[in-house]
This record gives sequence, structure tokens and C-alpha cells, in this order.
Amino acid sequence: MDKSTFENPKVVISGPMHGSLRHDSAHKHVTGSADYIDDIPEPAGLLHGALGLSDRAHAEIINIDLSAVAAYPGVVWVFTGKDVPGVNDTSSNGSHDEPLLAETLVQFHGQPIFAVIAETRDAARRAARLAKIDYRDLPHWHDIDGALANGGPLVITPMTLQRGEPETEMPNAAMRLKGQMRIGGQEHFYLEGHIAMAIPGEDDEVTVWSSTQHPSEIQHIVGHVLDIPSNAVTVNVRRLGGGFGGKETQGNQFAALAAIAAKKLGRAIKFRPDRDEDMSATGKRHDFLVDYEVGFDAEGRIHALDATYAARCGFSSDLSGPVTDRALFHADSSYFYPHVHLQSKPLKTHTVSNTAFRGFGGPQGMLGAERVIEEIAYALGKDPLDIRKLNFYGQPGSGRTLTPYHQEVEDNIIARIVEELEETAEYRARRNAIIGFNRDSRYIRKGIALTPVKFGISFTMTAFNQAGALVHIYQDGSIHLNHGGTEMGQGLYTKVAQVLADSFQVDISRVKITATTTAKVPNTSATAASSGSDLNGMAAYDAARQIKERLIAFAAEKWDVAPSDVVFLPNRVRVGEIEIPFPDFIKQAYFARVQLSAAGFYKTPKIHWDRKAGRGTPFYYFAYGAACTEVSIDTLTGEYLIDRTDILHDVGRSLNPAIDLGQVEGAFVQGMGWLTTEELWWDDKGRLRTHAPSTYKIPLASDRPKIFNVRLAEWSENTEATIGRSKAVGEPPFMLAISVLEALSMAVASVADYKVCPRLDAPATPERVLMAVERMKRV
Repeated sequence: MDKSTFENPKVVISGPMHGSLRHDSAHKHVTGSADYIDDIPEPAGLLHGALGLSDRAHAEIINIDLSAVAAYPGVVWVFTGKDVPGVNDTSSNGSHDEPLLAETLVQFHGQPIFAVIAETRDAARRAARLAKIDYRDLPHWHDIDGALANGGPLVITPMTLQRGEPETEMPNAAMRLKGQMRIGGQEHFYLEGHIAMAIPGEDDEVTVWSSTQHPSEIQHIVGHVLDIPSNAVTVNVRRLGGGFGGKETQGNQFAALAAIAAKKLGRAIKFRPDRDEDMSATGKRHDFLVDYEVGFDAEGRIHALDATYAARCGFSSDLSGPVTDRALFHADSSYFYPHVHLQSKPLKTHTVSNTAFRGFGGPQGMLGAERVIEEIAYALGKDPLDIRKLNFYGQPGSGRTLTPYHQEVEDNIIARIVEELEETAEYRARRNAIIGFNRDSRYIRKGIALTPVKFGISFTMTAFNQAGALVHIYQDGSIHLNHGGTEMGQGLYTKVAQVLADSFQVDISRVKITATTTAKVPNTSATAASSGSDLNGMAAYDAARQIKERLIAFAAEKWDVAPSDVVFLPNRVRVGEIEIPFPDFIKQAYFARVQLSAAGFYKTPKIHWDRKAGRGTPFYYFAYGAACTEVSIDTLTGEYLIDRTDILHDVGRSLNPAIDLGQVEGAFVQGMGWLTTEELWWDDKGRLRTHAPSTYKIPLASDRPKIFNVRLAEWSENTEATIGRSKAVGEPPFMLAISVLEALSMAVASVADYKVCPRLDAPATPERVLMAVERMKRV
């Protein structure tokens, strides 16, 4: 792959990039031979850790008696926050509001207070339950309503976005309406739970294996709690059994606890919490309460919008600032608002601190926007799709391209995506047929919806948009690849290996993908924000470019040809009139003392953001998509089926269409779970009661749409110079599932002959659907 790939997106390149290669570990996943941390042979003398958790939602700690814990057979050490050598804090943003172990105050039910180290995991867990802790209970609230009723305490400064004059223009709109929407949270429910293993080294050194999306942050936190420099901490990550954002910051506490115990006792330590403890003590997707007022004309064109996005953030800030910011960034969905005012409310609650989850606030922001569109459609008696299309962002020069954060939408293809899907899914004919079916059906009602996706790609913290890669070529022509991204099933390792194989025009089998480690690539960003392939792929390309430049200079000098006469062909190199097998060429370069190693680096261009001003260009580009979903509901029980879903999604020039299709399908089903079956529930004592598979329901394979048609927009190419002109695919397709909720809403609305908006909140469990049906009967 040469420079023209980025300058001219029409260039067709050979090699494995853009090919449907299988995931590098697919056969290992299927056979069970893929190694995760708990599969690593246990070091001699390994000890196990367990957490001692609070059984109060908000209370002062009066006294802690751990004598029975320490006396339990097999227990080696019990420690509290006072035993932390460095700073007793694991906050990811420098706010110092998230203690590793609570010392004098607990702020959610299930907060870690102490840790037990024992000879066996069973002994550690049993001992942890023997603590005697005296509390003085304090007032607590566990939801958004409770926070608002207690003065609306915030975990971080809120953000405001404004463009135009919404205050003065709202009254000028021909029509106005107000509403409110509740949007539920979501548990990550990864197959591999949180886990960390630490092995002490010489002096202040410690090596940590962690199931984390952010090895560099684990390195920083471990150094922080041990009061040692980062160069003494090595963090290794080969693969994660799922992450979805839940392992961006939430792995900090387990790695830190393991490292403290390892250095104290001089033995290897492993922390692997039980699934119930994992779900109780780690953060989830933020749930939101959206209040909105919209002004629009008789056609349904939006004139002004004012909305507040309040979020349950938990007891500390964690990533709630950027999550609620991104909710506002996507409160426009795919629509242009001439006058707009948006405000976040990151509310403090006495629950576990919520964190990153696929989409990072974007889904909640987008869902609120789609509710506004739905409200307008029902108010005017029109098809919601027509209202959507009427309000889409326009093309450059239309005067309808400026977002609420003052970034121009320059790559807009949403109208083409939606129109193509509308035609191929036969939306109009099916909608008319469904309306006819509902007219004649007594108990079963159907609904259909076609919804768009426009999702901004980049970390909104500009500094995170950087990546490094380390590439070695050995004398036999084999290639060693290491970069800062983590593999959590999404195929990142495979894609970056494809980039490297394509650069040198060799078979991908020649590229060895190695575990992510802070010892090779420093100061990495989290594998998050859908940026893994964009950042690490370009960093690997940069490393390959450096090595190729040296090889070309070597060949040009040795064979006395022009640099342009040195061409990399499949598994060989042409130098003038001769062709040399790649391994032979590399061996000759080695003997000529050519450096065959390079550290690549990439930083995303063009982006900048001023949070205080609410202006800037936080996103390098946008990814687009659309989904059309048809559902059937039983009006007697509220139960429903997803009958059919058609998806057309934009990934630019896909680096690997097979992997990208899998990402789209998986994201849709996960999003469908968020909006339908997955419900988090706390009781009046602040206890999470949906803390196990028995009480928390993720979608099953049988819940997928009965007919599931997924296509990539093969005609799309990124207008920006991304790797191979591809686009991110991790988060954007998650929001395609909004079509499910909108379709359910139409089915419910049919009970009242589509006269009013059902205002169906999420998750739309069968109970909520049934209650909405009963409301419609009273209209």
C-alpha cells in the first residue's frame, strides 16, 4: 500500500487488506483453545484475592472488625485502604473521588472496603463474608428522580451546547410540544468477567495480566497505588472475553489490589470476582431522563429544540463527563436544528459509578432525538420516516450542515443510505400492509420503523487520538507486530495484521500478532470510541513505511536502479529486471546492516474541541447507517417478536467485510437487548437486584430477528485519509437497534388508531409494552 491509497480513494490495491479473512483467533474460540488470563498456567505459590463489600448504600464506617476474616483457614493477609502504599484512589480522570478501598465512607451497596488474600479462591471468598462492620446510615438515593429531589448534586461540571437563538425562536414556531423520556442502563455482561493477576519482580517491578481495554491506565493506576514509577509496571493483554467499554476503567481496582498484595507478600496474586460481585461492584451504561421541548412547522420541519439530558452517574465521576458530553453530541441524531439548546446533568447517586459502554452516551442522545421526531409525526398524523427525511442534514452549501457544537457535516450520505434501504426493504408497501393488518387484527398488532444513524468518530478528548505500533522483520522474512490496541473479539488484531501484510505484500501468515504490552508500545489510548483500527492501523502503516523506505534505498543502491524500480509484489520484490523472494531480500538487507525494525506513530488530524465554549471539531468523520425493523406484539400480554430487520451500514472501504458484518450484526442484537429485555433494578435499600443471569436478561440467539438482512454500503469510501479509506464499525451499528423500539411504538400506537405518541420508554419490556397498550385503550 503506497501513499496514493490515501490521496486517491479510487486506487485498487492488492494483498489481504479489504479481504474477508477470518478472525485470527476464530478457530481457537470455537475449540476452546484461546488463552485468557484464567487459562494461564498458575505460577508456583499463587494466592487468590476476594473483595469485602459494603452492605449499605450510603453510610459512615464506624468500626471494622476483621479478626474472624484473618483467622479463617487459608487466609494469608487482609488489607484495607490504610494499607495502600501509595494513594488510595483509582479514579481515571484525576478527580480523586474513587477510593480503591473505602475507609470512612461507603457510597453504594457493594463498594469494596477490604480485600482478602488466601491460599484458595474459595477460602478468600468465604472469609470475606465474616467481617463485622458498624455503620451510621446516611440519606441515600439511587435514581435520577431521587437525585433531582435532593438538589441535583453533580459528579462533574455539566456541558451546554447552543446554536442560534432557541430562547427567542421557540415561541415563533407554528407548533410546539413538550415531553419526557426515560432511557434505561445496561450491564456489559461480557463472557469473561473482570480478572487480574500480578507477579512481583525485582526491586519495585511488578508485572500485571489484566482483562482491560486500557493497559496504559492500568499501568498508571498500579504505579499510583504502589507509589512507584510507570517504568516499573508492565501490563500484558493478549485478549479479552468481551469488553464493550466495561473494561476501560473498571479493571483498575482488581489490577491494583492484585499488585499491592503481590508486592507485599512476594507471591503471585489473582483476583477473579464472582459474576454476582462483578455485576454489583462495577459500573454500567448510564440511564437517562430526557426532557425536551420542540418547535416545528405544519410540515414537520424542526425550528427550535431545547433538551436536558439528566444521567444517573453513580457515586463518582469516572467517565460520566465525556459520556454525557457525547450524549449531547448525538442529541441531533441525523437532523439539523436551526435553533438549539442542549444541556447535560451528570447526577450523583448512591449506586456504583457508571462507566463507558458501547456508544458512550451516543445511543442515549440519539434515542432522545428519535423520540422528538416520533412526537412530531404523531402530532401531525404523518409517517415518522417522512419527518426524519425532512429534517436530515443537507449537503455543503445548503445552510443545513452545522451541528449544535458548530462542526460542519461535510461527508453526509444519510439520505442516500436511507433511500436505498427504504427501497430494498420495501418499507412503504410493508407499512401500508401492516396498517391494513392492524385494522383487521384483534389481538396481534404489528409495527415497522426505519431509523438512521450518524455517529461521530474520535475521542472527544483530543489527546487520546494517538497510537503507536512496533514492527520487526526477522532475517527469515517473518514479521512481528505489536501495537497499543487490545483484542476483545472485534477483530482488531486481524485488521491491523492485514494492513501490515498489505504494506509488504506478503501472506498474512507471515505476520505474527503478539499480545499488547506496555513494555513495547507506551502511553497508549484505550481501545474505545470505535478508534482501534483507525489509530493502530495507521500507526502500523507508519512503521511499515519507515522500513520500506530503508529497504527501497538499500535495493536501489545495491542493484543500481532508481527507487521507483523497486516494487513490492506478492511475496517477492522486483528490483529492476529481477525478482527476489521476500525472505531472501530481507536476509540480504540484514547482511547490508539495514534496520529492520520501526516504531510507528499516528495522531488524528483536524480535530479540536473547546468544552467550555461548546465549539470545535471533535470528530474526524461520521459513520452512517440505517435499519428497518418489523415487529409483532400480543396486546393481551405485551410479549413481542422481532419479525424482520434490514440493515444498510456504512463502513467506508471495509478492511475486512466478514468481520465488519459480524460487528454490525452483534451490535444490533446488543442494542436490541438494551432497548427491550435488559433492565437494571435497585431496591429501596440501594441494592442491585439484577446482578446475575437469573435476574438480568440479555438477548438469546432465538431473540434475533427471524429474517435478518445485513449489507454494507459497498459504494462508500471515507472522504478522510483513514487507513484504506475505511470507517469505524465498533459503536455506530449499536444505534441501528433504535428501529426496534420505534417499531414497537407503532404497534402500540395502532391500538389508539395512531392518534397519539405512545411515549414508550426503554427498555420496552413486555410489561412496559402491555402498560402502554392499556394507556392507548383509554385514549
